Amino acid sequence: MPEWLEPMAATLTEERSLGPGWLYERKFDGIRLLAYKRGSNVELFSRNRLPQHLPSVAAAVAALPVKDAILDGEVAWDGTSGYHVFDVLWLNGKKVTDLPLEDRRALLKSLPFTAPMRRVALVKDEDAWERARREGWEGVIAKRTGSPYEHRRSKQWLKLKVECSQELVVGGFTDPQGSRVGLGALLVGYYEEDDFVFAGKIGTGFDTKLLLDLRQRLDNLEIVKSPFTKFHALPKLRAHWVRPQIVVQVSFIEWTKHNKLRHPRLIGVRFDKAAKDVVREQ
Repeated sequence: MPEWLEPMAATLTEERSLGPGWLYERKFDGIRLLAYKRGSNVELFSRNRLPQHLPSVAAAVAALPVKDAILDGEVAWDGTSGYHVFDVLWLNGKKVTDLPLEDRRALLKSLPFTAPMRRVALVKDEDAWERARREGWEGVIAKRTGSPYEHRRSKQWLKLKVECSQELVVGGFTDPQGSRVGLGALLVGYYEEDDFVFAGKIGTGFDTKLLLDLRQRLDNLEIVKSPFTKFHALPKLRAHWVRPQIVVQVSFIEWTKHNKLRHPRLIGVRFDKAAKDVVREQ
């Protein structure tokens, strides 16, 4: 049994409908966890091979009636600390990563899991994305039928993230670089009572026409000092400040621990809402 097998990673996609030939699983909000069982000894590792101390999970893996195994899954911090197992790499002296996805799922189904271990169930393909959005999941993992387990980031697994969306107000912008025209990124925020809070920068979702149009409008609103009154890591190089009047619609994955947008993308400019009415939506 190997000391370590590199875990497979999914490729992020903006597609929401992939057609036939895919199986769908829920993407849990937690940490990736690889379980290595050798007899009664169990070691738990993160995807970066950092040891993890989870006694209840280790005990459940140790109780499996198999000689040895390598399991792949995710621990979700949802109040249960459940270990959601979605794949098997090694079982009873054999590497099984070359087996088709469906065969590896059948091997997992044959193992008698006990709490806090759980098998990741399939989600019906016709409602996977809508169910994820409706129930507030982090997203969906799509896995190509018949595919092996690859020890790398692969397009055999696709990650469909659930995006959030809300209005934000432009408080500044950065200069374009390279072949970009107009501007580099918008610096956006929202109101929190009397404070204008910096929420991050948006550098995607533009076409050339919009870049040039926004730059012209923003030049007419330029001021000397930043309008943001609450901020973390506010850009200083090549930054311009403007009166916070332009409202934009933005999609993003989630808020970070520093209250910044993760993977934001511009959807469009809003003309139907006053800047002062823009607050952080819950």
